[in-house]
Amino acid sequence: QFAPVEITPTFWIVPSWHAVPAQAERVIRLDPGQAFGTGTHPTTQMCLRWIARQAPAWAARWKRVRDYGCGSGVLAIATVLHGARGVEAVDIDLAAVRATHDNASANDVALMAGLPEGACGEYALVLANILATPLTVLAPLLSAHVAPGGHLVLAGILSRQADALCTAYAPTLELDVADEQDGWILMTAQRRA
Repeated sequence: QFAPVEITPTFWIVPSWHAVPAQAERVIRLDPGQAFGTGTHPTTQMCLRWIARQAPAWAARWKRVRDYGCGSGVLAIATVLHGARGVEAVDIDLAAVRATHDNASANDVALMAGLPEGACGEYALVLANILATPLTVLAPLLSAHVAPGGHLVLAGILSRQADALCTAYAPTLELDVADEQDGWILMTAQRRA
């Protein structure tokens, strides 16, 4: 039942048993597996859309990217396909780390995947598509990883949870709602340079 998913007219998620649509310029080959992130959920689609839309202006600066709670690795893979370098995908679930390795390999993409304990320093782009409660708890950690001029992209948030997330991140970053789909929202912030 898993069919190709259009993220933008030229960027698609396509399972291995389907032909690539003719208009697709960038494709992630991804089959359903043990880890979250096949491109069918609104939160994943919003993150992928944000990456595709922002890449023309920002990808040259994405020299260090962190996908926190990587699941299948789909967001990390998307950043590489859109020009990012130094991409690190982390998850607390070893099955997700394995899935990310496998999916990166299947898409001929170079990235690092592992557990989050090794995270250090600042990143030009920090992505976290998890849920509102862990995003709230992780606010100090995720904010601290955003480099000056860098972006934070958060998903897994229901519209009614926006105010709580804004409050949690307010000491360091000003979150805005950047997209909305089926009751879910995408929140982003940019640290001042």
